Amino acid sequence: MKRLTLALPSPAESLAADEALLDWCEAGAGEETLLFWEPRETFVVVGYANKVATEVNTVACTAGGVPIFRRCSGGGTVVQMRGGLNYSLILQITDNGETRNITSANQFIMEKNRAAVASLTDEFKISIKGHTDLCLGEVKFAGNSQRRRKKFLLFHGTLLLDCDLALISELLLMPSFQPDYRASRPHREFVTNLKLPAAEVKAALAKEWSATEELINPPLTEIKKLAREKYLNSEWNFKL
Repeated sequence: MKRLTLALPSPAESLAADEALLDWCEAGAGEETLLFWEPRETFVVVGYANKVATEVNTVACTAGGVPIFRRCSGGGTVVQMRGGLNYSLILQITDNGETRNITSANQFIMEKNRAAVASLTDEFKISIKGHTDLCLGEVKFAGNSQRRRKKFLLFHGTLLLDCDLALISELLLMPSFQPDYRASRPHREFVTNLKLPAAEVKAALAKEWSATEELINPPLTEIKKLAREKYLNSEWNFKL
């Protein structure tokens, strides 16, 4: 598996990179990849099927100049901000292997990610809850989602490392869908920071996934094009 770290100039390009890499692999031009990127500004990202008005405090976003984007995968709405670490896995779908269906892929990927994080701390409470959440005890520090094509899948998520968690309560409403373990807790009681350096977390994930070689030819032109035509388009971002 290849490893890639991107520092793209805009949130739209960072979001487009996930889909562009998936398209690139699906077309037969790329290979399995582990991508990392870290947000340098605050913005909101809704899941593919989320309704903006239901999930986002749009008044607060407008007042604070916080842009709203939509990603290509499902799952809930998140606040991207400094102190977060995003990763994306582009994996081949196999007929009889761990990636053969959504459930199997979730279990396989989440256990490897859990093991990577657990290797960095003596904390024994690192667990998987709600299918695709990583938790420290009963509080969440990482959410994840999946997008599948015929040959490859995208599995990506955000780890809260040193974020201003108050922004989540400020910019998001209570989610329309909640896993049972949340038990209707407000954002401030449901999420936490992992408080580990991003470099250590990236190294642990890369080791767990055997992503030792750098990807030297990412599809940067396709990323910019997709960002311009889709992720900067209000018809996409506010389609629901």
